[in-house]
Amino acid sequence: MTRSRATAIGFTAVLMWALLALFTIGSAPVPPFLLNALTFGIGGTLGLIWTLRNGIGRLRGISWRVYAFGIIGLFGYHALYFTAFRIAPSAETGLMAYLWPLFIVLFASFLPGERLRPMVILGALIAFAGAALIVLGREADGAATPLGLFLGFLCAITWAGYSTLSRRLGDVPTESVTIYCLGTALLSALVHPLVEETVWPQDMLGWLAVLALGIGPVGAAFFTWDIGMKKGDIQLLGVASYAAPLLSTLALIVAGTATASWAILVAAVLITAGAALAARAGTEAGTGTSAKS
Repeated sequence: MTRSRATAIGFTAVLMWALLALFTIGSAPVPPFLLNALTFGIGGTLGLIWTLRNGIGRLRGISWRVYAFGIIGLFGYHALYFTAFRIAPSAETGLMAYLWPLFIVLFASFLPGERLRPMVILGALIAFAGAALIVLGREADGAATPLGLFLGFLCAITWAGYSTLSRRLGDVPTESVTIYCLGTALLSALVHPLVEETVWPQDMLGWLAVLALGIGPVGAAFFTWDIGMKKGDIQLLGVASYAAPLLSTLALIVAGTATASWAILVAAVLITAGAALAARAGTEAGTGTSAKS
């Protein structure tokens, strides 16, 4: 698989995550950890079917440490995210959590064969400014607190660390994400009764939203993201991830649950410009490598 194809596959995860907010709203009033258990269970089951078709033997010989890493990454991120917003449901908390694409760009520079590209950093900062316009412009139910902001920061570090370290597991087949998802579903099911009441979807639309989440944003997205992180341009994917809040807002506007504004237009320009800078830097880096080989 070529680097550019893997990058394109990885970006489909960003497209699916753009529907996360819309489907999550549709799944209300299901509480977070129960929703996690249901959706990761669906995603893991679909992954298991895919793995069986490819050969269950692909999961043999994988160290338990790899599975522990994946489960801690997925469950840890969502646990920190949910807790941060319970403590401080504010736009500032959301913005802190959305530092992860920038951290991916920074962390990726320490990987073998990667280096810190100034144009990519500039692109990431420009795109982050666009994402900040969207996130800070959203209505919030509460105020930011030091603990909430700290947990949001840990949330960003956790996802960036999981994504970047996945590159070091390049020889581990993507089918391993099946175990990550099923493990996350199990842990979420165990935590759920300890921290929240059980509330199921109220109607067929709610169940369809849960199913859609499990198939896409909390299912296939983690498999395609794994491919992008292991074989694609990890820094470009980091910058391109800032398209998620923009696309998410546009999806909400189309659905009638959000209104358009000039801030969204400015954010679109900034995010597009940042991604273009990163893409250009990636192209120049690839050209340079080809010229030397």
